Amino acid sequence: MKRLLNCAASDFNDMDGRQLRQAIDASEGRVMLSEVVCASTPLYPGLTNAEYAAAFGADLILLNLFDVDQPYIEGLSMNDSKNAITELKKLIGRPVGINLEPVDPDADNAETLANLPTGRTAASESLEKARELGVDIVCLTGNPKTGVTNTAILKSIRQAKDIFRDDVMIIAGKMHGAGVRNEAGSGIVSKDVVTEFAQAGADVILLPSIGSVPGTTLTKTEQLVQAAHEQDALALTAIGTSQEGSAKETIQQMALQNKMAGADIHHIGDAGAHGIAVPENIMDYSIAIRGKRHTYVRMAESINR
Repeated sequence: MKRLLNCAASDFNDMDGRQLRQAIDASEGRVMLSEVVCASTPLYPGLTNAEYAAAFGADLILLNLFDVDQPYIEGLSMNDSKNAITELKKLIGRPVGINLEPVDPDADNAETLANLPTGRTAASESLEKARELGVDIVCLTGNPKTGVTNTAILKSIRQAKDIFRDDVMIIAGKMHGAGVRNEAGSGIVSKDVVTEFAQAGADVILLPSIGSVPGTTLTKTEQLVQAAHEQDALALTAIGTSQEGSAKETIQQMALQNKMAGADIHHIGDAGAHGIAVPENIMDYSIAIRGKRHTYVRMAESINR
């Protein structure tokens, strides 16, 4: 098994979820994931946001607001919507994942919540369709105002593991409160939650990036990452608070602290501009955690390799 740093498009084509996880683990904290809004008008016409993110150094692409009942990616032309994921993977030569949201009807809501279509939720039928569409990753998390709770995420991890087995890599966790009163700021995640998620079958535990929400210090995040590793899970630190549109120096500081905390995957969000991080911030984050060598190779490597 190659480390992800050395994988080309042809390597990704042959990977299942278990092998993708191994390739990430072997890369020692140097994997870059960019989340993009697939329903937004792309940064510039003619391409998808995923293509821009890949061009600026992202190893993995995560599609936000993707509806498995109505598969659609803005900027992608296709004859059959059921081929949306496979067609995008052909264009970018990278693993592609989607967010599905474990909405909790019993959540203690801190604000008026959005009403999500079933195809965006982590319902069992949506998980089945995600697998059929050919996704490499499913991220069980919550957008703002969705009422996603850790209790609901835990239930969805178990369902997803039963459906995916080792075929699809499961990421699980919250990067902000998602509209829930008692799961915001320093209350978003704990060691017990991390342990429960990992034992339920999550391959990767999603944690808020250092400096992204109140209370996410280096010390606390390091402890949470260690808790994930103790359960043989990987850890992802996520910028989901619009700081993907911050200054270069802010991005670099967050990147280095997340690496010091032990993150295996570094996530940058979709709210920089037009459903994507500021593209230069994807590159700057990547350079901070792995230097120009690996960043430029990822940016330049042909999808035909």
